[in-house]
Amino acid sequence: MDSGSTVAVPLPTPLFRGERRLRIALVGAPGGGKHTLFRAVQATSVRSAMLAGSRREYDECAVQIGLDEARLISLPSLRTLLDLEDENRATLKYLLWGDQPAPVSRHDREGAPAPFARPDVILQVVDATALERHLELTLELMTLSRPMLIALNKMDEARARGLYVSSKALARRLGIPVIPTSASRGYGVAQLFRAALEVVRKAAPPPQAASSEHLQRSLLPLEEALASAQVQAAFAVPPRFLLMQLAQGDRYFMDEIRQHFPGQVAAIDGLRAAASAALPRPLREELHAERHHRAASLAETAARPERTGEEKDLRYWLDEMFLSPRWSLAGSAAVFGAVLFIVFGVSAWLDSVTAARLADWAATWQPQSTGGVIGRAVADGLIGLVGIVVPYMIPLVLLLVALEQSGVMARIAFSVDRSFHRIGLHGAVALPFLLGLGCNVPAISSVARSTRGWERVAAALLVIFVPCSARSAIVLALAGKYLGGLGVLAILASALVVIALLGKLLQRRAPEAEPGLVPEIPPYALPRVGTLVRETWMRTQDILTIVLPLLVAGSVVLALLSHFGADALINQLLRPMTQLWLGLPIVLGLPILFGVLRKELSLLMLYQALGSFDVDRFLDPIQLVTLLLFLTFYVPCISTFAVMLKLVGRRVAIASVLLSIGVALAASGMARFTLLSVQWLVG
Repeated sequence: MDSGSTVAVPLPTPLFRGERRLRIALVGAPGGGKHTLFRAVQATSVRSAMLAGSRREYDECAVQIGLDEARLISLPSLRTLLDLEDENRATLKYLLWGDQPAPVSRHDREGAPAPFARPDVILQVVDATALERHLELTLELMTLSRPMLIALNKMDEARARGLYVSSKALARRLGIPVIPTSASRGYGVAQLFRAALEVVRKAAPPPQAASSEHLQRSLLPLEEALASAQVQAAFAVPPRFLLMQLAQGDRYFMDEIRQHFPGQVAAIDGLRAAASAALPRPLREELHAERHHRAASLAETAARPERTGEEKDLRYWLDEMFLSPRWSLAGSAAVFGAVLFIVFGVSAWLDSVTAARLADWAATWQPQSTGGVIGRAVADGLIGLVGIVVPYMIPLVLLLVALEQSGVMARIAFSVDRSFHRIGLHGAVALPFLLGLGCNVPAISSVARSTRGWERVAAALLVIFVPCSARSAIVLALAGKYLGGLGVLAILASALVVIALLGKLLQRRAPEAEPGLVPEIPPYALPRVGTLVRETWMRTQDILTIVLPLLVAGSVVLALLSHFGADALINQLLRPMTQLWLGLPIVLGLPILFGVLRKELSLLMLYQALGSFDVDRFLDPIQLVTLLLFLTFYVPCISTFAVMLKLVGRRVAIASVLLSIGVALAASGMARFTLLSVQWLVG
């Protein structure tokens, strides 16, 4: 194919977006997993409200399904559609009429049950381990003649109980799509929502199963009596549904008949009595028995004992680790541990044999001329680049790509998705946050790839507060030596607190809630070496054009300032911050400023400025805490700023600098004055 040619990719039509977005109603009997399915795809913000005339809540949120958009409405649980109490009848009214009540119900004081139109598709969540009970509700829902499909949920539990449930067999018998799912693990959820789109595009209502011959004969006179245009227009419900409700004497529909068609009440009662007389038992009982028998037959056809002797393979145990509610936290923690091992083990060793040795070599070069100073600054910038790319960026990006290709990352994102909703993000940002423990540069790159819109902005602003290896090294070096293990934990824990608080604040400022994402749980696969290398190069190549120029330029500027004796001037300019607000020696202004190149420089220049490695001779514990908190939250480094400038935009990059400086000043200053107050009270 010619490289200049274009390939047309046909889009499914109609496309459901904007005002044409779908409304998907989640319904089901108690215990089916409806709430679990909703949580699996829910947005960062969910609207909950009472159905009018009821004290039962529905949940509603936006969901993104590929290019299509939908509003997902999780309705209160139902066991049946017959003789519903007021609490449950509101759910049925919404399914029937939405926000446009039928003529017969417009006198209801509570009005429309919900402020949006009736659903475009009904998605019933069915428990695969209790098919018969749930399928009775299925048969009733099918009489609504609305596009419909089934989520055959808890398939993992069915397997654990030794049951094999055939979704295909059930779909053939019912005539509607049946998608096997495990909502608690994310399996089948993406396929389920794609199937929902197709059901609406086909606009085919579920087939209406004919009653047995003797019931058809008995119901025919009643069916003919209800076929009048006036009755059908007044109720605005499918004829089959109205027939079933009145044949079984549903209280609500009989009351509406008495109010609006009083002249037909006697005829309907008479026809029901005549039908009962022609049957072995009353009509209501006969209809229930037939529905129960059909549900039992369907369940028996679809379910059978699973093959015995089937062993649980590695994929099963990996799913237990990453997706099961009991062990998913442990699985995510294992990946977290792997990242820490790479950061403080592999990456630290690589740093010691690459950038650290280059830095030691450069330290012997102490030029006095302006040209020499510039040359040394360029060398420092290049060494700084090596120190970012070789020990941290390449190993961590390799890990990221390997986790994505193996299918593990999708599972971790699904497991932690709900936790990240608390700060307005989705679980897809979990790995960028982990990568940030090594270096914020690949973390920002990962954020840019895995998020969009406001979520990208929020994640980029939050990830800079994840203490990277350089900042962690300073905390471990100073707090570990002078403040002890509790001091280290307190400093690092403060980062978690700041991320949580800022996340809540950013969530409130979001223009709108991010829509829920339908999770795609891919099959496990072994990463391919060629793909690993290619993807790693694609995700790191921009470092040469983005980070290198700023790193070298920044190094040259700061070196020239120092060369021309601007140290005292810089320290004096920074005095309001260092001495007055933070209570630190004025000579620490320049070391703090040099931290924008690389945080380790702050530690080295700290020793140089104080003229000693015994920091406790010059800084008391309160000053140490203040300094460490400031360095933990202060601008990560110029490399992070450069990547953010390219990948998420100038406004966000500048906002990140201002935010980090503000948080660093606020957190460290507040900590200082709080500790001084405690010291004064105790002393």
